[in-house]
Amino acid sequence: MLKPFACHPEQSRGRRHREPPAPTRSDFQRDRDRIVHSTAFRRLVYKTQVFLNHEGDLFRTRLTHSLEVAQLGRSIARSLGLNEDLVEGIALAHDLGHTPFGHAGQDALNECLLNADPTSGGFEHNLQSLRVVDRLEERYPAFDGLNLCFEMREGILKHCSAANARRLVAREPGGVGQRFLNRTQPSLEAQLCNLADEIAYNAHDVDDGVRSGLIQLEQLEDVPLFKRFLTEALAEHPRLGGRRLLFESIRRMLSEQVYDVLRSTEEALATAAPGSADEARAAPPLLCFSASMAEESTSLKRFLRTNLYRHPQVVETTDRGKVVIRELFDAYRGAPEEWLRGGARAEGVGLRELADYIAGMTDRFALREHERLTGRRLFD
Repeated sequence: MLKPFACHPEQSRGRRHREPPAPTRSDFQRDRDRIVHSTAFRRLVYKTQVFLNHEGDLFRTRLTHSLEVAQLGRSIARSLGLNEDLVEGIALAHDLGHTPFGHAGQDALNECLLNADPTSGGFEHNLQSLRVVDRLEERYPAFDGLNLCFEMREGILKHCSAANARRLVAREPGGVGQRFLNRTQPSLEAQLCNLADEIAYNAHDVDDGVRSGLIQLEQLEDVPLFKRFLTEALAEHPRLGGRRLLFESIRRMLSEQVYDVLRSTEEALATAAPGSADEARAAPPLLCFSASMAEESTSLKRFLRTNLYRHPQVVETTDRGKVVIRELFDAYRGAPEEWLRGGARAEGVGLRELADYIAGMTDRFALREHERLTGRRLFD
């Protein structure tokens, strides 16, 4: 069922440590299963998407976000003849390296590392996700990490600075960092996950924003992409209101974005006509929105940035999260015994290992540790 331009597991560029094949699963299925059973994956249930976990039981977390990306990705992959197992694995693993408190935590940890050592490379959550699956998971006797296939690791590393790409290539010539220096694309499955990520968070952040009361349904009438489907829903169901109207509008918006990706990608594939996964990597990006949908999606992102992510209530919460990260970093750096006893390995300990420890925390563990070390409670 796979198209020639899909990633075929039997043609994988392999693992860093050789292993015998599994008798009942492809290599990509095996990778997906390893991700699901990893410690880092379970931690995502208590890591912030937009709203902290304690702010409400029904808001998205990094885990539920990853599941939604995987669902969207598999649906699109099936229609395009791409490898669903690879898409699912990348989607489930793409946020494994996220810090507590979402992007605010990432920014704070990046600042801490660069202030402590400007040559450290700072902190990138995509690079940290790769580090989690390559080194930090400790589940196997013969190697660190999960020993995933190249194609899975390639997709997990969604973004990477040139400086960090050079560091990766120095350790792994021709590996997953090479494309950032060559300016080529990842596999079509990886491109699909990037787009499914965008579709998912735009939709669920609208839902969570309205649920929180920080966004009113009336405000969304100023967003062309959402208004189109709100109008359609009301035309078909004039008495619809409240959460049912919101859900129906989001459902229609999601469906149209998926169909737009399918139409636009099929046109791009017909034009480029890649005969293999590597030919697709050498082409311009092929997984795409139409120009009009890309513009509407960007408009929705601008709305969410202004009205949700920068809402004073959200900013106040994320600013306190930054304080937690900074003060944990300073406290642990001044007293290594405080975090070494928490499970970090004693050998080779430095700033990067300290960042690993903090990045791996859930929101609530970070808050408990901060209160234990400082005697202050920043969240009720």
